[in-house]
Amino acid sequence: GQIVWGLAFSPWPSPPSRKLWARHHPQAPDVSCLILATGLNDGQIKIWEVQTGLLLLNLSGHQDVVRDLSFTPSGSLILVSASRDKTLRIWDLNKHGKQIQVLSGHLQWVYCCSISPDCSMLCSAAGEKSVFLWSMRSYTLIRKLEGHQSSVVSCDFSPDSALLVTASYDTSVIMWDPYTGERLRSLHHTQLEPTMDDSDVHMSSLRSVCFSPEGLYLATVADDRLLRIWALELKAPVAFAPMTNGLCCTFFPHGGIIATGTRDGHVQFWTAPRVLSSLKHLCRKALRSFLTTYQVLALPIPKKMKEFLTYRTF
Repeated sequence: GQIVWGLAFSPWPSPPSRKLWARHHPQAPDVSCLILATGLNDGQIKIWEVQTGLLLLNLSGHQDVVRDLSFTPSGSLILVSASRDKTLRIWDLNKHGKQIQVLSGHLQWVYCCSISPDCSMLCSAAGEKSVFLWSMRSYTLIRKLEGHQSSVVSCDFSPDSALLVTASYDTSVIMWDPYTGERLRSLHHTQLEPTMDDSDVHMSSLRSVCFSPEGLYLATVADDRLLRIWALELKAPVAFAPMTNGLCCTFFPHGGIIATGTRDGHVQFWTAPRVLSSLKHLCRKALRSFLTTYQVLALPIPKKMKEFLTYRTF
C-alpha cells in the first residue's frame, strides 16, 4: 500500500540467511534463501523471501521516505538504508532486523548509498556538493569528498574497492581514490549539439553512474537523453545510446547488459561492451581487493607499477 522507493537483493547464495529461513520454515531443508529489501514511502523497510513472497521482517526507525538500500557484499546480511530523514541506518537481519547504528551528518535528503565490495567503506550522497565516506567497521565518518559544484546524486565503488565514482547535477563524474580522498579524474558530459548555449547546460545533469562488473567501464545516465559508456582509461565516451527520461542504470552482474529505468515507468536493456580483461588488470584487481592505496605505496616495487596499481596512469 506504500510507494516503493528503494530495492536491494541480498548476495546470492547467502549462507547466513539460513537462520531467517529456519525461523519461518522449521521443517525446511538446510538451504539458502534469496532476500529482497524494499524501502517504502512511510519510512518502513520490508524484508521478503523471494522464492515464496513471504514477509520475513518489518524494520521501523526512519521518519521519512527510504530512498536507497544496500546489502554488504559479503553475505553477512547487514543492510544499509538511506532516507529523506537525512540519516543512514544499519540493520542486522541475523539479529531479527536489529538497528545497530544511525549515521547522521547530512543536511539534505540522502539519495544514494553504496558499500565497497571489500565491505570496509560506505559512501552516501545527499544532494549536497560533497559526499560522505564512512567506515563500515566503526560506523564513523572517514572523510568528506569535496569537488563537485552542485548536488551529488549517485555513487558507486569499483569491483576491487580501489575507486569511487560520484555523479552530480554539475554535469560531471568524478573518480576518487577512497583511501586517500584524492581526485583522480573528471568526466564531463558535454552536449553533442554545438548549437546549444550555456542556458541548456542543465540538460546534462547526471542522474546515475555505475561500474561494469570487471571494472573497466562506467555507464552514466544524464538529462540530455543519452546513456553513455566510458572506458576507464579514456576521457571521452566509447558509446552512446538515445534514451528519454532516464533516472538510473545498472550493469548485469556477469556483464554484457545494462538496465536503465525511466521516469515514465519503463525498464530498458542495452548491450554493453563485452571485454576480456588483460592479465595486468586482473592482477591489479586481485591485489587491490585486499590492499589499500597506502599498502600499495609501501611495497618495494617500481614507481610505474605503483602508479598502475593505484590507477594513477590515466
